[in-house]
Amino acid sequence: MGGAGHFLDACFLCRKPLAGNRDIFMYRGDTAFCSEDCRSAQMAADEAAERTAVTHGALPLPARSEAAAEGPPQPEQHGKVGRPGSILAL
Repeated sequence: MGGAGHFLDACFLCRKPLAGNRDIFMYRGDTAFCSEDCRSAQMAADEAAERTAVTHGALPLPARSEAAAEGPPQPEQHGKVGRPGSILAL
């Protein structure tokens, strides 16, 4: 086989060998850790990276519905025309 080992051979974060008779802490399906501390550290790092990516535009923001994009409903102006921000007497 190639140089890459099985994902349960070592802790993803600290690379400490995972013993066969000790608990293995899993994260996101196939990422193994030797302890809750290592798993928590990776989870915190992933959350920070996701927040940074959203802040810097690397990840798209959740899609807004058409109604939300249009803003709040506007009252009918009964054929009267005004500029945005002006107050019309009806």
